[in-house]
Amino acid sequence: MAVLSLEQRIAGCLLGMAIGDALGLPCEGLTPGRQARLFPDLSRYHFVWGHGMVSDDTEHACMTAQALLSSADDEGRFLRALAWKLRFWLLGLPAGVGMATLKACLRLWLGWPPARSGVVSAGNGPAMRALILGVVLGERPQQLKRWIRLSTGLTHRDPRAEAGALALALAAWHFSTGPADPVAYLEQLTLLCPEHTAFVTLIGEALSQSTLPDLISLLDCQRGISGYMLHTAPAVIWLSFGYRDDFSGGLQAAIRCGGDTDTVAALLGGVLGAGLGSQALPPKLLTGLWEWPRSPAWILELARRLASARQGVPTQPLGLNPLALLLRNGLFMMLVLLHGFRRLLPPYSR
Repeated sequence: MAVLSLEQRIAGCLLGMAIGDALGLPCEGLTPGRQARLFPDLSRYHFVWGHGMVSDDTEHACMTAQALLSSADDEGRFLRALAWKLRFWLLGLPAGVGMATLKACLRLWLGWPPARSGVVSAGNGPAMRALILGVVLGERPQQLKRWIRLSTGLTHRDPRAEAGALALALAAWHFSTGPADPVAYLEQLTLLCPEHTAFVTLIGEALSQSTLPDLISLLDCQRGISGYMLHTAPAVIWLSFGYRDDFSGGLQAAIRCGGDTDTVAALLGGVLGAGLGSQALPPKLLTGLWEWPRSPAWILELARRLASARQGVPTQPLGLNPLALLLRNGLFMMLVLLHGFRRLLPPYSR
């Protein structure tokens, strides 16, 4: 197995998230039966004319990478940078903001300090920001744990949210550094999370399941994997090890579970992409991403700059045009509404 550069791992993680996000987005909130009837072919995008667009999952990952780039490895600078990214992200009127994230961003604008802006919730928001932290900081587990706590606390103040984010970050690190072994992964997670024994036990039980239906039964997610961290994190980690050699098949299996399909597929794509590198991602799905200004080319440049900065090369931050983001988000909102109206029509699930 060829050793990937840090740039390839970062790019693979971010672009893998974008692909999973865009594939899963049209199916979000649908039961497994309904989405199978509406979208029988998950090998291609279904959002707009055979192309895909990304949601907050990819946006949060990219904002975290931008904050890492600005931080110079300083915790305070990272937290402040990410907090400002979230403030201005909300001003861009993104579609489908989670309630906890919305409340936290409003608190930031109203003057709450970043260390106390989070609300009590065990939702998936912190998971979106966790994978890139794992890829970049995983070789220093204690630093990774501290920065996951900072990133999580910006929006979510629930130990379960932090534990899930840390577990996913560690999975991204394991996949990015070589053949991932579930036994070694679980051992390191146990050492890193002595205060989260119940959660680590749940991850161990999930990894011991032989089949995906067994996992779904364990999590009681027969109608879809919800946006609850104790459902999402075990599911993504099981899928990562179960489909470590099948990127596209893994994404399709994740989406077929139903529920919070864009987040689950984005996280799975990010973990697997970190191990594959950007050059091994499906070219058809990469070229099918219909994004601007946060385009695949922009993400590749972000990966290049972040990798250079981590290697000590003086690097400039990478921003986005606010007006371009507003225009893009307006179009995205209209397309989301069209999908909502489409769901009122048949075929319906049996």
